[in-house]
Amino acid sequence: MKRTQWLIAGGALLLVLLLVSLGNFTPEKKPIPSAPATMDASAGQASISIDTILALAKGQLTEAQKNRFALLQARKVTDEAGQLAVYHDMAHFWRDTVGIFEPYAWYEAEAARLEKSEKSLTFAARLFLDNLQSDENPTRRQWKALQAKDLFERSLNINPDNDSARVGLGACYLFGNVSANPMEGIAKIREVLAKDSTNLYAQLMLVRGSLLSGQYDKGISRLNTVLKLAPDNVEATLLMADLQERTGNKKLAIDWYQKSISLIPAEEIKAAIRDRINELNK
Repeated sequence: MKRTQWLIAGGALLLVLLLVSLGNFTPEKKPIPSAPATMDASAGQASISIDTILALAKGQLTEAQKNRFALLQARKVTDEAGQLAVYHDMAHFWRDTVGIFEPYAWYEAEAARLEKSEKSLTFAARLFLDNLQSDENPTRRQWKALQAKDLFERSLNINPDNDSARVGLGACYLFGNVSANPMEGIAKIREVLAKDSTNLYAQLMLVRGSLLSGQYDKGISRLNTVLKLAPDNVEATLLMADLQERTGNKKLAIDWYQKSISLIPAEEIKAAIRDRINELNK
C-alpha cells in the first residue's frame, strides 16, 4: 500500500470508528462525480447546491432504483410525522440501497432540522463533519462543512452548553473553508478546552488541525496529553503512529501501529496496518 493510499485508508478508518458510535453507515459504493473546485470562503455559501448533488447522485442509479426513488418522492404527506418518515426513508434508501453518502446525510439533516432535537441535529452534523475530513474535493468538502455548521449552530441554540457541538462547529471552520479566517475554528475549540482540558474530542480536533498545518511536533505533544487520559483511544493511537512516521521516527511509528492492532476488532483493518508495518520495516 502506497503512503497516499495508507493515509486515505487511515482517514477512512477514523471516520468509521467515529460513525460506529453514532450509528451504522455503509461506506460509499458509488461516489458522486467531483464537482467543480471553485469556492468563495468568505461568502458563507457553498458553490455547489443540493440540487446539483442530488442530480449527480441520481445519475448513478439503476432503473429499478430510479423507480423506487420516484415512488418515495411521490408520497403525499400532510403532517410533520409523515414528512419525518419520508426523510428517514429517503436517507435509508441512499444509505442501504444505493450506498452514496451525500444524499443520505442530506435527508438525515432535513429530518433533524424538522425534528429540532439537540440529539438529531448533532448526529446529522457529525455525519457531515466526520465525512468531509476524508473528502479530497474542496467544493464538496465546503458544502458538507456548511451543512454541519448550520446543524451545530441549531443544536447550540437549543443547548449552548453542548461542548461537543461547539468543538464540531470549530472544526467546520478548521477543515471546511467556510471562513476566510480558519483561526475562528481554533478559538471555538480552545474555548471548550479552557473550561475542561480533559475534553478528548476537543484535544483530538486540535491534533487534526496540527496535522493539517504541518505542525507535527505540536500534534504529538497534544496526543501525549490525550493518551495519558485515555491510553486505549484508537483514534489517538493511530494519529500518534501517523505523526511519528511523518516526523521520521519509524521505530516509534511501528510501536504505535502495533499497539493499534490490539485495539481494533476488524481483521481487514488489522491486515492493512500490518502491511504498513512491513513497509516501514524494509
